[in-house]
Amino acid sequence: MSSHKKYPVVLSAEDRRALERVTTTGVRSASMIRRARVLLALDTSAGEVAPRAVIAERVGVSCDSVRLISKRYAEAGGDVWATVGRKKRALPPVPSPVTGEVEARLIALACSKPPKGHARWSLRLLEKHVALAEDIPDLDHSTIGRVLKKRNCALM
Repeated sequence: MSSHKKYPVVLSAEDRRALERVTTTGVRSASMIRRARVLLALDTSAGEVAPRAVIAERVGVSCDSVRLISKRYAEAGGDVWATVGRKKRALPPVPSPVTGEVEARLIALACSKPPKGHARWSLRLLEKHVALAEDIPDLDHSTIGRVLKKRNCALM
């Protein structure tokens, strides 16, 4: 079944003008312009709609993208800006376990004297000692390296 019948796109004259402005001004992101061009091509109020493959070829996207854009338009209840804009995150970003206090403790540990039997601190050795410390969350050796590099602390 074609997406034209399953998820019809009917734009008002105002929405059509707004989308044409998005595609011609060039001040929006490329993905937004691409989705706007697909919506304009799928608009049934402007006349006969070309097949999905032709629209995909004309706009430079896959047939699946054309289907997904028309589906997103239908799911958004005909809201043009919700269709062409970025999706909102479903989950908030995960906060970093490295705070200023953790950074300070990590740098202090890296600048301290290495344990007996070692000439200097290595990232993996720091990782083991961080795991033993109760007030510092467990950090991977690559995270420790990024923190030390950010603060320009060379391991000696």
